Amino acid sequence: MLQKLGIKEGLKTAEELLKEETGDVRTLRPFENILVSIIAIAWALYQLALPSVLVIDSTEERAIHLAFAISLLFLLMPALKQPRKYLGYLSVQDRIPVVDYAFAALGAFTALYLAIFYEAIAMRAGSPTTLDLISGSILVILLLEATRRIIGPALSVIAVAFTLYAFLGPYMPSVLAFKGVSLSKYLSNITLSTEGIYGIPLGVSSAIVYLFVLLGALLDKAGAGRFFTNLALSFLGRFKGGAAKAAIVASGATGLVSGSSIANIVTTGPFTIPLMKKIGYPPKKAAAVEVAASTDGQLMPPIMGAAAFIIAEYVNVPYIEVVKAAAIPAFASYFGLFCIAHLEASKLGIEGLPPEDIPSFTATLKKGVHYLIPLGVLLWELVYLRHSPELAAFRSILLLFVVIFYQEIRKAISDKKGVGSGITESFRIIMNGFIQGSKNMMSVALACASAGIIVGVVNMGLGGMIAYVVEVLSGGNIFLLLFITALASLIIGMGLPTTATYIVMASLTAPIIVNVGSLYGFIIPLMAAHLFCFYFGILADDTPPVGLAAYAAAAIAESDPIPTGIQGFMYDIRTSCIAFMFVFNPELILHNINNWPQAILIFVMALIGMSAFECFAQGWCLVKNKLYDIPFFLAAWFILFHPGGVATLFHVDQTMKYYFYPLGIAIYGAVVGIQRIRMLSAQRSETRTVA
Repeated sequence: MLQKLGIKEGLKTAEELLKEETGDVRTLRPFENILVSIIAIAWALYQLALPSVLVIDSTEERAIHLAFAISLLFLLMPALKQPRKYLGYLSVQDRIPVVDYAFAALGAFTALYLAIFYEAIAMRAGSPTTLDLISGSILVILLLEATRRIIGPALSVIAVAFTLYAFLGPYMPSVLAFKGVSLSKYLSNITLSTEGIYGIPLGVSSAIVYLFVLLGALLDKAGAGRFFTNLALSFLGRFKGGAAKAAIVASGATGLVSGSSIANIVTTGPFTIPLMKKIGYPPKKAAAVEVAASTDGQLMPPIMGAAAFIIAEYVNVPYIEVVKAAAIPAFASYFGLFCIAHLEASKLGIEGLPPEDIPSFTATLKKGVHYLIPLGVLLWELVYLRHSPELAAFRSILLLFVVIFYQEIRKAISDKKGVGSGITESFRIIMNGFIQGSKNMMSVALACASAGIIVGVVNMGLGGMIAYVVEVLSGGNIFLLLFITALASLIIGMGLPTTATYIVMASLTAPIIVNVGSLYGFIIPLMAAHLFCFYFGILADDTPPVGLAAYAAAAIAESDPIPTGIQGFMYDIRTSCIAFMFVFNPELILHNINNWPQAILIFVMALIGMSAFECFAQGWCLVKNKLYDIPFFLAAWFILFHPGGVATLFHVDQTMKYYFYPLGIAIYGAVVGIQRIRMLSAQRSETRTVA
C-alpha cells in the first residue's frame, strides 16, 4: 500500500512537471475554462484546415499560428509559478487576472499585425511607420515574456543578449566589434519580415509540427500509450531484464508521436518503472533507463522531434532525407540502450518478469491493433508515397478519428450503453485531444518564434563575426570545434527545449563545422552538422542538474533526481559518441549510399559496434571486464563504426575499407571468447567450492 501511495505521489509530481512544460498551470473558473477550450479547439481546427481547405499566404499562416500560441499562453500560465508575498497578482493560479487578459489580447493583435497590414507593410518595406515600430516592440517584449513563462528565462536572456549586441556592436572591443543596427532596421527584420520571428522555424511549427503534436495528443487520449507499453511487456517481459527492455521499446514507440521526454515518462513510466524495481533494478537505474529511452524518443524516425522538420528546411532537402539520415544512428542508439538494460541485468543477476506480470501478447494486440493503423498509414505516406509531412499527418489524423469512433462505439455496445454514448465519448476524446495538442504546442511555437529573433540578428551580419570568433576559439581544429559545439549545446540546452537549442546552435555553428572541416580535409555533409547539433540538443534534456526528464522519472521511481540525471546521462554517452562518429563517417547517415545491401551492411556493423561499445562502457560483457579487455572493445567499436578511418590509419585504399569489418568482428569475438573462458572457469571453481 505504501509503495502504491509513493508511486501515486511520484506520478503526481511528474504530471506537475508536464503541466509546467505544456503551460497548463492555472486552475480555471468554468467560464475561463470554456474560453481557453474554445481558443485551443479553434487553433486545432485552423491547423487541420491548412492542408485541406484553407489557402492563405505563408506569412499570414505563421502570424495566426503565433497569435493562438501567445494568447493561449498568457491565459494559462502565470508570470510567477510560486506565490510571492508582495507580488501575488503575478502568481495567481485560481483565475486569469485582468493583466493577462490584456497581454493575451495585445499579444494576439501584435502577432497578427503583419498579417492584417501585410500589403501596406510590403509596399513600404524597409521604411516602417511609428505604428509599425510600436507594434513590433510590443510583440518582441510580449513574446520574450511568454517564452520566459513557459520554458524559463534562458532563451529570452539569449535573445535579449543578441539584441543588445546588435545595438552595442560599434562600442565593443575590436575583436568583438560589429557595425550595429538601428531600431528601425532591427524591427523591420525581426517583426516585419520572414527573417526573424516569422522565419523558417515558426513556419515549420505552423505547417508541420502542430499536426504531428496533435496526432500524438489524440493517440494519447485514445489510450495508445498504455497499449504500446503492454505490447512491449507482453513481447519482452519474459527475457532477462524484461521490464527495462520493454520500457525502452515502449518509450521508443511513444516517442514516435510524442516529441516530449516528460510526456513519454508520464505515459510509460508509471507502468515500467515499478516493474523494473520489482525485478531488482535499483530505483536510480530504473528511472535512468526510462529517462534515456524517453529522451531518445525524439531520435526515432519517421517523426522524431520538431527540430527534425526544421533540419529539412535548413538543409533544403525533402523530410524523407532527414528520416533516411537519422535511421542508422537512431536504431544504433536504441540498440545500445537495449544492451545497457541487458548488461545491467547480468551484473545484478536480474531475470525476467514473473508470468502474472506479463500481459498476453495476442490479447493485447487484439485489443489495440487499431492504434497501429494511423501510424501505418503515416509511414506509408511518408516513406512509400513520399507525400509531404503535413499531408501525411493530416490523413493519419482523419483515419485516427475513424479509429476513435470505432473503438468507443464498440466499447459502448459491449458495455450495453448504446451507440449514442459511444459517439458522445468519441467527440469528448477528440475535443480533449484538440485541447491537449494545442497546449502541448505552445512551448514549441513560442520557442521557434523566440529563436527566430536570434536567427534574425545573426542574419543581419553578426553571423560572420560569430563564425570568426568560434573559429579562433577552436584554433581551426575540427575536433575542438565539435567539442565546443557539443558543450555549448549541453549548457544552453539545460534551460531550453530541444528545438530551441538546435535552432540556436545550428544557426551559429553548423556552417562553421562544414567550412572548418573542409579546410582540414574532412568532408562533412551539412546534414551531419545539423544532426550533430540536434543530437546534443536532445542530450541536454537529461543533463544534470537541470534535466527535467530526470526529475519526472525520479519522482515516479522515488529516487534522488540528481544521481538519476547523472546515471541517465552516463547511459546517453553512447548517443554522443554516435554523433561524433557520423560527422567523420557520413556513411552512418547514409550520405551518398543509395543501395540496400550496402546500407544494410553498414547498419548491421553499427549494431555490433554499439554492442562492443556498451560492453566497454558498462564494464561488463559475460563477466566483469579486466583492464586488458577495454582496448579490444574500443578497437572493435571504432573499426565497425568507422572502417574508413582505420583504412586511412594503415594507408589502405578507401575502396578496401569494408574488408576491415571482419577484423572488427574478430576482435570483438576474441574478447568475448576470453570472457567466456573466465566465466566457465569461475563456474567450475564455484562448483568445486560448493562440493
